[in-house]
Amino acid sequence: MAEPAKKRKSKKKSKKVDANGVVHIKASFNNTIITITDTKGNGISWATAGKAGFKGSKKSTPFAAQVAAQAAAKESMDMGLRKVEVWVKGPGSGRESTIRSIQAAGLEITAIKDVTPIPHNGCRPSKKRRV
Repeated sequence: MAEPAKKRKSKKKSKKVDANGVVHIKASFNNTIITITDTKGNGISWATAGKAGFKGSKKSTPFAAQVAAQAAAKESMDMGLRKVEVWVKGPGSGRESTIRSIQAAGLEITAIKDVTPIPHNGCRPSKKRRV
């Protein structure tokens, strides 16, 4: 009689990364997305308030952003990341708390940069209303 096929356990390969990186924070009014990359832009780890277990309006809170940032920072530190620049984008409430929790997790912050897109002349206005 044939033996049942053995299941392979997929071990996630822990890759080593450079000591320097960039933390991209997108803080919208509904969620906070934290992506940690190396200096070339290749993703190392990411986390969101939704991934951290928050649902609905709780995702937009500073505490949810803090929990998500700690998870992303811990994962990237295990791969060897030590120093990061922080690029913040968006008007959300999780901007400051995310930066504080990244620093508290043990990553050394070298620079903080606001990369929120600002329109210079805005969109083209809609056509005039004819009555």
